[in-house]
Amino acid sequence: MSQPAAASRVRVAPVDTVPAAAVLELSVAPEQRVFVGDTAFNILDAGRDPLSDAMAVLAGERVVGFYRLDRAPCTVAGRDLDEPTLGLRALFIDQRLQGRGYGTAAIEACCHDARQRHPQRRLLALAVHCSNRAAIATYLRAGFHDTGERLPGGAAGPQQLMLRRLQPALPRPLTEPIHESNP
Repeated sequence: MSQPAAASRVRVAPVDTVPAAAVLELSVAPEQRVFVGDTAFNILDAGRDPLSDAMAVLAGERVVGFYRLDRAPCTVAGRDLDEPTLGLRALFIDQRLQGRGYGTAAIEACCHDARQRHPQRRLLALAVHCSNRAAIATYLRAGFHDTGERLPGGAAGPQQLMLRRLQPALPRPLTEPIHESNP
C-alpha cells in the first residue's frame, strides 16, 4: 500500500512555532485518551521541563498531530538504556485524520528532526500500552522493534518498550584486552 500524498508532506515543528489554537483543537477518541493524555497538560508540562519538547505534526501547514520528545534518559524506560536515547511520548494524530498514513509519516518526520537536532542520540524509545494494537502496528511499520520488555505503566496499565535506531550503534568497549602473540 502506498503512502497517501497528504502524508508524504508531513513535517514536525516545536509547538511554540505554530498557532496554539490549532494544536489545542486536536482530539482523540475517548478510548484513546488514556494512552496519550491531555494535550494542554502535555504542552504545559513540556514547557516546564527543559529536557522536553512539545512538538506539532504538520501536513503542509495544517496541524494534524502532536507528540513530546524527551531528552531525560529515564523518561520512557524508567532507567538508562545502553545508548544515548530520546523518548517519544503522547504521540497521536487527530481522530478525524487517523487511518491516512499520518502516524507512520509523523514518526519518519520525528526521526529526521531528532537526527538533525540531537545527532548524539542513538535511539528513539517509546512505551506503548500492550492492548493498543493499532499503535503497535503503526510503530512496527515505522521501524520500531519490540524489545520484549514490559513496563508496569501508569493509569493505562502495562506497556511494552519499543526502540528505533536513529544513528549507528556506538562501538562497544572490549571486555578483555587483545593479546598479540609474537612468533
